[in-house]
Amino acid sequence: MGDTKVIIVEGTSDKRKVQDVVDEPIEIICTNGTIGISKLDELIDTLFDKDVYILVDADDSGNQLRKMFKREFPEAKHLYIDKMYREVATSPENHLAEVLLKANIKIHGKFLR
Repeated sequence: MGDTKVIIVEGTSDKRKVQDVVDEPIEIICTNGTIGISKLDELIDTLFDKDVYILVDADDSGNQLRKMFKREFPEAKHLYIDKMYREVATSPENHLAEVLLKANIKIHGKFLR
């Protein structure tokens, strides 16, 4: 895969949260909730040479989105927040940092314990 990392999230609040934690140039794409197949295909066309991570909420719409990506873009790596936080945007930054770190994504030093 390429050097470019892309994280796909659901909404802009998720994007902001991830941007606060990540300490490397990374593209963060919002699907703004559920996404149609044609939009998904368009998106996948732009991602074929990149390292893609799926980071969606631990709820029904997040699971639905995750299923679509697993089916349509099996190369993507799936990152999971703890179910007790439910949403990426509301999960504690240090938890999010741990999840990203496990995926070899650089995070700001203040989140390292």
